[in-house]
Amino acid sequence: MKVLLVDAINTLVIPGKGIYEPLFDLLETYPNRKIVLTGANDEEFIQHGLDKIPYEVFTLKHNPEKSNSDYYKILLKHFDLAINEVVYIEHNLEALRSAESLKIKVFHYDKDLKDINSLNQFLEINISD
Repeated sequence: MKVLLVDAINTLVIPGKGIYEPLFDLLETYPNRKIVLTGANDEEFIQHGLDKIPYEVFTLKHNPEKSNSDYYKILLKHFDLAINEVVYIEHNLEALRSAESLKIKVFHYDKDLKDINSLNQFLEINISD
């Protein structure tokens, strides 16, 4: 069963508002393991409420940023995961391209559109293969 990697800020967590419930509710319909990815340092981690997220949260505290493919190499090694064992939901195009450069399957989650239906279709297609 594939692991769902979910971007934290501007995807799962809306700054100043907290967890975006429609996305959280969708994620909860899947029994898959979820890991929330961020670059937040200790102060940002608390500021955005990442300490209250009900999933595992992974950060490298901006060293490197998610726009650097090394971030994902370190993540995969840390959790002992292979590229074909994960799918990733990300709003930031630089981070998305970085993950795609390693052949990670990524869904571009537009933080303004918040297209939950398209995300659900992506997950239905990509978490079972």
